[in-house]
Amino acid sequence: MEKLLIVDDSDEIRKQLKWGLGKEYKILLAEDVDAALKLFHKHQPSVVTLDLGLPPDIDGATEGFRCLDGMLAENHLAKIIVLSGNDERENVLQAISRGAYDFYQKPIDLAELRVILNRAFNLAAIEAENRRLQSVLDVDTFSMSGMLGQCPQMLDVFATIKKVATVDVPVLILGESGTGKELVGKAIHNYSLRKEAPFIPINCGAIPENLLESELFGHEKGAFTGAQAQIQGKVEYAHKGTLFLDEIGEMPTLLQVKILRFLQEKLIQRVGGREDIIVDARIIAATNIDIEKAIAEDKFREDLYYRIGVITITLPPLRERDDDLDLLASFFLKRFSKEFNRKIRGFSKEALVAMYDYTWPGNVRELENKVKRAVVMSDGLMVEPWDLGLAKRPTDSVDLTDSSNKLAVDNSGKMIGGVNISGMTIKDARSLVEMELLVTAIKQHDGNILATAKALGVSRPTLYDLMKKHGMN
Repeated sequence: MEKLLIVDDSDEIRKQLKWGLGKEYKILLAEDVDAALKLFHKHQPSVVTLDLGLPPDIDGATEGFRCLDGMLAENHLAKIIVLSGNDERENVLQAISRGAYDFYQKPIDLAELRVILNRAFNLAAIEAENRRLQSVLDVDTFSMSGMLGQCPQMLDVFATIKKVATVDVPVLILGESGTGKELVGKAIHNYSLRKEAPFIPINCGAIPENLLESELFGHEKGAFTGAQAQIQGKVEYAHKGTLFLDEIGEMPTLLQVKILRFLQEKLIQRVGGREDIIVDARIIAATNIDIEKAIAEDKFREDLYYRIGVITITLPPLRERDDDLDLLASFFLKRFSKEFNRKIRGFSKEALVAMYDYTWPGNVRELENKVKRAVVMSDGLMVEPWDLGLAKRPTDSVDLTDSSNKLAVDNSGKMIGGVNISGMTIKDARSLVEMELLVTAIKQHDGNILATAKALGVSRPTLYDLMKKHGMN
């Protein structure tokens, strides 16, 4: 049953409302500000009726405003209905300006008040559901531990992360360089029961082969030249947490054997040591190589593959995430604009076209770096393709007689790009350029309306309106 808080100094009105509304709502009663704020804090009612004339200022509104302000400070979405007399118009207007939802003029007619209350409770329920859906959208659909995505492939990745995070099994993450494999590893760790313990990443392809074993398992004093002290390895540091083995496909075969033993027995030995050390760490591995091809070429152990690949997550390259390009680019633009204190509004149409036409071999990491470069290099309020490094910056002057230029003017001065401009107004010229831009963009995107709209920086309905304006089917 929904809760309704009634705040009124009149014992008669409190009894009337409790009697008349008690079957529909759980009624909470208060006769002064302190009691009202305590009940509001404890029960969090979504709707309140409030008499502004509360003791000790029953002839004024100071206590009523204090109560109103206090409840809205705790929950600005609460629907507070002010009950007023005929001579309180000025106070009612002030209450509305302070955030009151509505007012009802005394004397009270329960049938009329019910209509206002029902509307208030319905609106509060709708807003609560919208907040719940937005919370789900923000956390589960668009964002997870630093990753953003709304395309079907990334939604599948997010769903898989949540499923496997709490199950303590090894996970293998596959994907091209720059797709965010380490972010997936961190997300699994952050959603797991080990989240309070360390997440220890190590790049197996970035460390020389002769140092990798010591880096992983540590070494004893005197184990080799320069080993002047006992050192713990990354595996030991990951005890009770997660060890992330990035680019495990680059790991030498002999070390693959030791990692396999650790996975099987949870035991390691430091380089130069003989003591078995128990380590409880979850293994998450990642690679950008074709792991099955590496197995066929005897570059990767098949038994290790089956151990680390109990669960496999494959990340899509950015070129297959058209739905996410705008989302990611805008996110990076906002972040770097704030970081470098630059007031950049967005991407020009030409920049959007260039981004959608580019194949992004470096994936999300490359997009992040190019947007960062653009924020630094941009001279205007909009990012241009040359700011991103996706086109050459145009020269300051244009040769209007150059036949290679689409805007070339003929000797008569009446033709531009083969179009007779004699008698043409600025409005006509704008319409012509608009139509040519539409045709060019639609052709570039093979008639894909969504991609064309994104490239032109307009909504799909706006694009349809523009096409209709220029007589396009």
